[in-house]
Amino acid sequence: MTARPRLVVVGDPAGRRVAFFRDALRSAGLPEARAVSWPEVLRGTARFAAGETVRLDSPGEDPEADRLLRGVDEPSRVEGTGRWYARFLAAAAELAGTVAGSGAVLVDDPAELAALFDKRLSHGLLSAAGVPVPESPTSGPSAPAVRGWADVKALTAGTGMRRVFVKLAHGSSASGVLAVETNGAGRIQATTSVERGPGGRLFNSLRVRRYTSESEVAAIVDALAPDGLHVERWLPKATQDGRAADLRVVVVDGRATHAVLRTSRSPMTNLHLGGARGDLDAARAAIGAAGGRWTDALGVCERAAAVFPGTRCVGVDLLPSTGWRRFAVGEVNAFGDLLPGLTGLPGSGAEGLDTYEAQVAAQFPADRGWHTTRTTANTTGTSTSTSTSTSTTGTSTA
Repeated sequence: MTARPRLVVVGDPAGRRVAFFRDALRSAGLPEARAVSWPEVLRGTARFAAGETVRLDSPGEDPEADRLLRGVDEPSRVEGTGRWYARFLAAAAELAGTVAGSGAVLVDDPAELAALFDKRLSHGLLSAAGVPVPESPTSGPSAPAVRGWADVKALTAGTGMRRVFVKLAHGSSASGVLAVETNGAGRIQATTSVERGPGGRLFNSLRVRRYTSESEVAAIVDALAPDGLHVERWLPKATQDGRAADLRVVVVDGRATHAVLRTSRSPMTNLHLGGARGDLDAARAAIGAAGGRWTDALGVCERAAAVFPGTRCVGVDLLPSTGWRRFAVGEVNAFGDLLPGLTGLPGSGAEGLDTYEAQVAAQFPADRGWHTTRTTANTTGTSTSTSTSTSTTGTSTA
């Protein structure tokens, strides 16, 4: 009889991600995972044992981890992503050494985190691999640094980019993102969730706002620049019911398994900024009506994931162009699987499974004899599942 795995998840023990992963293990009849917190890793007190399999999850839900990584006491502050990046990479490298020295095994390759959490490096790798991405003057390791607003203007003036996204190189969840527009008369405005506070400090807000003077935009960009900036062309997106639309597609072991359509009246479609889940079936129909194929759209995401072969699961932000004819990849997210209630796409092999259950099923296939799953799928990718489990703790659905 094959020995059952001994699992460890590094994340926020009280957070949703660890809870969803543990639920997925229970549904599969697999043993409970031991949780290790990122503060333990950052303080050098995390310990592992021979034979353990270690999964890394996001430190993003843990306020203490955020404080240790960014060096700021106010979670809503935008600044500090440069420190976050340096400290996170150092911690991940030290963690990898500790795990290997203990005789344990990491699920993913931590070396890929350097590019996955740097939009400039990730963009360059995707472009070099032939994956369609927005045009960018900051793509790749040899691109010029952006020291402030003057550099943004200089880099975009010669390329005719009147509409660009200015992003924190190491940001996430639209933190510090500005959608900047320049009209024919040279007037500039920016749409962003960044709020300027006393003394020029920057805060994340749940309200998208618009700055209509160049001096305001310049002040924000200048304040963000020390953390590193990425600039890319703002591609006109397809729309659904008058709202800009894009997709988050989860790719597990090289296969697109889950997709959610996100729509918004602002340039940012993130759900926490007022974006909403759109009609995926209608989007697929629009692609077909434009002469395209849904499988080709998913194929772009799978090609993007293939650029990071050591990371078993990524979330790809797919940007459909106006008319639903072409697609580009906006970003590839290392921890892009937090999509509660979303189940697998028809034909993906993950029908009836949420994103965490799909990852568990891929890592521990059903033919190992630990679980069986019956699925009932529909064309929207919101199928239901019933799991028959050998676990003494019973089954759970997420």
